[in-house]
Amino acid sequence: MKRMITASLVATMALTGANAISNSELAAKLNSLETQLADVKKKLKKQNKKINTVKAHDSGDNIKWGVDLRTSYDALNYDLANGTSADNNGLYSLRLWLNMAYAPDSHNVFKGQLSMNKAFGADFADPTFQTNRTFGLGGQFDWLNQEALTDTTLRVRQAYWLYLGDTAFGADIPWTFSIGRRPSTGGFLANLREDDGAQSPLGHLINVEFDGLSSKLDLSNITGVPGMSIKLCMGKGSSNAQPNLTVTPYASGYDPVGDVDLAGFIFEPYNDGQFIVKATVYRGFDVPGQNPGVDTSSGSLQIVAGNPTGNGTFTTTGDMDGAGISVLVDGLTDEGYFADAKVFGSFAWTKSNPNSTGGGMLGSTESQTGTSYWFGAQLPVDEKGVFGIEYNHGSQYWRPFTYAEDTLIGSKLATRGDAFEAYFTYQLTDALSAQVRYTKIDYDYAGSNGFFGNLSGSAAKISDIKDGAAAFTALGGQFDANGGVNLASLQTVGQNLGASGVPPSQIEGTVQQLAGAALFAPNVVEAAQDFRFYLRYRF
Repeated sequence: MKRMITASLVATMALTGANAISNSELAAKLNSLETQLADVKKKLKKQNKKINTVKAHDSGDNIKWGVDLRTSYDALNYDLANGTSADNNGLYSLRLWLNMAYAPDSHNVFKGQLSMNKAFGADFADPTFQTNRTFGLGGQFDWLNQEALTDTTLRVRQAYWLYLGDTAFGADIPWTFSIGRRPSTGGFLANLREDDGAQSPLGHLINVEFDGLSSKLDLSNITGVPGMSIKLCMGKGSSNAQPNLTVTPYASGYDPVGDVDLAGFIFEPYNDGQFIVKATVYRGFDVPGQNPGVDTSSGSLQIVAGNPTGNGTFTTTGDMDGAGISVLVDGLTDEGYFADAKVFGSFAWTKSNPNSTGGGMLGSTESQTGTSYWFGAQLPVDEKGVFGIEYNHGSQYWRPFTYAEDTLIGSKLATRGDAFEAYFTYQLTDALSAQVRYTKIDYDYAGSNGFFGNLSGSAAKISDIKDGAAAFTALGGQFDANGGVNLASLQTVGQNLGASGVPPSQIEGTVQQLAGAALFAPNVVEAAQDFRFYLRYRF
């Protein structure tokens, strides 16, 4: 029995020893594997870091491009103050935007946009100086280069650098700084009918292509008010410098027009994404006016279009102030149909400040104040469509900087009178949309789309112009074949005025007023309409 117990103990000890040796070897192998795995992980981490660096470098080295191609059909109609009308029921146009973006890091961004905008079968980009091209088609002011129909040339519509800062003045104030050809068209509220995101300015007052800078301070973190911010904006509307035709290039300019500058602030007191409030105040310095000349060499009184050396040249007229407040409610309810509905209202104010040498502004030698109000709504139509309706009214001396507003009959927001617009936009596919839009403008005063001068921007009452033109004809006034006022007939008008009892001291001035009304009536639009349909492809 003892022998059996002893043998069992010996066997057990042998087995235990064998197991101990096996476990030791296994532990060693496991330790070796763990060391190798840690080394592999370390090498993999380095490789991933290199791969991420390469990816970031490759993506940062490439400008991201986007395409926006719009084909439009417009039917235009104008009713003039002399009772005639003009229309075009078959105007087709093509607009191409090539959008660029590049961000080498989290603080620096480049954005740009190349643009072509032309009518089918037409090239309007005549480089010669003509009255209808002085805004930017070979003239002095490039305020609507890409909004007016020109030719197939690609032009720079936007090109600017944007810096994004984390803190300002040692406080939790995110800030931005940007300089270049800024995104100053399609601003807040004006973007809705364009089916675009809002650009920098308030669309009620500013809608022109501009070169300049802006800097924004986000005050929401330190005030606790959602979206509160203030932005400084400064721009150059015209540089009085010539590259040639002078022995001192770029140091000599074209008088009597000097530099045109604009500076102002945009204040956003509240923006939680649903309720958005924005306000602005600005001044345009040394704004231009174009006063058409008068030609009597042919025996008739005729208006002469502007040119750089003859009649109708531009002059500096004075300064223009503006201010406004705009409110958008993006979603009337939290849920349901009206959660996607938008309503907005905007009120704006302008004031002219004529200088002593420009001959007046807006038809007056005194400072004049104008106002405008604008209301609108946008309602969803199923998941892909929206229906919008807008109405705006402007007073006699209302004058914003909205020359680039995308309406071929002129800026509806500059209307001195009433403007009504309705549109329906539908997203056909992810990249293709369509819009039908109707715009109607009824003018109470002339000069809604003119410059800031005394004649081109004159705010004369259209009913007075019509009555004066009718009286001129009734008193014997006559026109020649070119539409000019026959000078010989002015004597007849004067004689008939005297016979009707007008005092002799007032006859000459009255004849001039009536002749002026008759001369301008064919050049004053009383009402305008634009029906537009477009297809738009963008990605």
